[in-house]
Amino acid sequence: MSEAMAIAASLYNNPRFYSESEIRIRNNKLRRQKIIRRQYMIVSAVVFVAMFLTVFYVFSFKASAQSDSFVPEYKYYKNITIHSGDSLWSVANSEFNAEHYKDLNAYISEICMINSIDSDSILQAGESIVIPYYSRDYK
Repeated sequence: MSEAMAIAASLYNNPRFYSESEIRIRNNKLRRQKIIRRQYMIVSAVVFVAMFLTVFYVFSFKASAQSDSFVPEYKYYKNITIHSGDSLWSVANSEFNAEHYKDLNAYISEICMINSIDSDSILQAGESIVIPYYSRDYK
């Protein structure tokens, strides 16, 4: 087949310009392309399903379910009246709960933030401050 006929055949896609072997080669090429495309789609679907299952597995088992014996604790605030001899440290130490705060300094920092005071400020007798506490009772 001449080059001009090949160009004409490719432009018009007219199989009468192709020999039987060229038609067979062309059909085999199309068949291989379909097979490769199908394999690509199957691999893509398998990868997508695997990623989905991995993400589902990680997030479903990572979130631990609460046991039946779990009892939630609620955060509340109460007013404390300062008596003579009381300091911020003594008040905080009497109400400190190690389950909810890293240490006593973290608890004192929260009390200072709530009441807009410094941790080294002197409390006067009769002064009232707000302190946080935790309770299992829902109020």
